[in-house]
Amino acid sequence: MLTVFIVALVLSFILTIPTIYFAKKYNLVTDKEKRMHPAHTHKGIIPRGGGIPIFIAILITVLIFLPLNKIMFGILLASFLLILMGVLDDYLDLSPYSRFVGNLIISIIVVSFGLGIPYISNPFGDPIRLDQWQLSFDILGKHNVLVLADIVAVIWLTAIMNMINWSKGVDGQMPGFVGIAAIFLGFLSQRFTGHDISIQTVTLFSFIIAGSFLGFLPFNFYPQKIMPGYGGGALAGFLLGILSILSFGKVGTAVFILAIPMIDAFYTIVRRIIKKQSPFRADWGHLHHKLLEIRWGKRRIAVFYYLITFILGLVSLRLQGIEKLIGFISIAIMLLIFIFLLEKIKKTDVVKYSNNVE
Repeated sequence: MLTVFIVALVLSFILTIPTIYFAKKYNLVTDKEKRMHPAHTHKGIIPRGGGIPIFIAILITVLIFLPLNKIMFGILLASFLLILMGVLDDYLDLSPYSRFVGNLIISIIVVSFGLGIPYISNPFGDPIRLDQWQLSFDILGKHNVLVLADIVAVIWLTAIMNMINWSKGVDGQMPGFVGIAAIFLGFLSQRFTGHDISIQTVTLFSFIIAGSFLGFLPFNFYPQKIMPGYGGGALAGFLLGILSILSFGKVGTAVFILAIPMIDAFYTIVRRIIKKQSPFRADWGHLHHKLLEIRWGKRRIAVFYYLITFILGLVSLRLQGIEKLIGFISIAIMLLIFIFLLEKIKKTDVVKYSNNVE
């Protein structure tokens, strides 16, 4: 575990340096003067494309240390397509609807390699089976499709890609908590796995992902020298979703460990719908934006995400079934109360400012 972690970390660190120059040369940058974006918090001209060195580091380390079976090939192929879409977005600014359709297609591709969710853990009793409905067809050999299992996997991967991508608005925020989450999912994967892949492979893959994102972190931490871009953010969610599927029953655990970005995403979707806005359209209103409004620094916000993810990761090692559900609900209630308090503080500051102007 330590070997693959260090190799991936060093590769990612080294590969990020030429990526910065590559992004600048080919105009894969975010310039706030030319490209207005309501959710951006940075200043100046910042290179994008951070997903490129992360993916290459994962690819090289996997090819060196892991057996390349059908599922792993599908994961690497889908990851490459995701990075390709990210580079196109960095250059062309694709619409959120185009990216969403791309997410769906990429999720379908990786699921077609055999990565379904045959059951979901049930904290109240027996697991909920999703592999009962099967379709069989004979095209270049006999194939069985677990219809419901595959549909749920596609929905899960598409959702987590977008949810994690939304939590990269502050320098260093995303790669840090993603690396921590991957480490804990790696430890948890040793309890049991499914699919045609060994426990050791899943564990090593988790630490490869962790090393690749943490190797990128020094260049992304405040003041950032490169941004993850859409490719980096979506890849993070995609790979964490993959890890949770490879270890059967760990989808709920991933949601628990990633409670902060998950709840923030849910709140954001509900807030946009209530305001009759598209849930796909970016705005200023995520948790990290609200923390900036109460004058938290970018370093503090990033470390806050790291710390909460680390604590939840430790707790996840001990909790079982209903305990995780109760824990997640408790965290959700506390976070929503915290967000509402931040909203109240913001409104109070606006009123005070208006009175001073008058």
